[in-house]
Amino acid sequence: MQRLTEQILAHAEGLPEGTPLAAKSLLHLGNRAALDQALSRLTERGQLIRAGRGVYLRPVASRFGTRAPSVEQAVEALASQRGEVIVSNGAAAANALGLTTQVPIRSVYLTSGRSRTMNFGKQVIELRHAPRWQLTLANRPAGEAVRALAWLGPDKADEALKVLKRKMPAGAFGELVAVAPQLPTWLARSVGKSAYG
Repeated sequence: MQRLTEQILAHAEGLPEGTPLAAKSLLHLGNRAALDQALSRLTERGQLIRAGRGVYLRPVASRFGTRAPSVEQAVEALASQRGEVIVSNGAAAANALGLTTQVPIRSVYLTSGRSRTMNFGKQVIELRHAPRWQLTLANRPAGEAVRALAWLGPDKADEALKVLKRKMPAGAFGELVAVAPQLPTWLARSVGKSAYG
């Protein structure tokens, strides 16, 4: 019979790059205490990376050695595994939309789950719980616009919306206008003004 650590590694190797492992997803292999111990052993040996409390990743082997999987892939996989909405934060969204030239130094994502930090090799990712309206239209351009506008704040929203109206496809801007009732009053007012002004 295969040892538990070997079974865990075999399971991990069958998963796409960046897919997180959790003891709960391995309960078919053994009891929780044994799984926790085996995962801990594999982490000590460098065969798994402990990304956060109860979350492990398989390192990616390349000709230059091993590295942590890409943050974007791991965050996407974590979102689908946990049933959470996880999206880039407002500063990253504003940068992606060309509303600011500032590039965020820290990797911060907004989540419908609890706030926590995760480690991807030497990079630390922060997951911050966000209100539901900031997670609206999760990975769509209009959702990115909502987060960017929330980050810019009431003083810069009107000007940013003029830029967005010119840059965004009409359908995406229409989506933004359609979700205005779900947004805070200041933002809904600015969106309405830009749509009909």
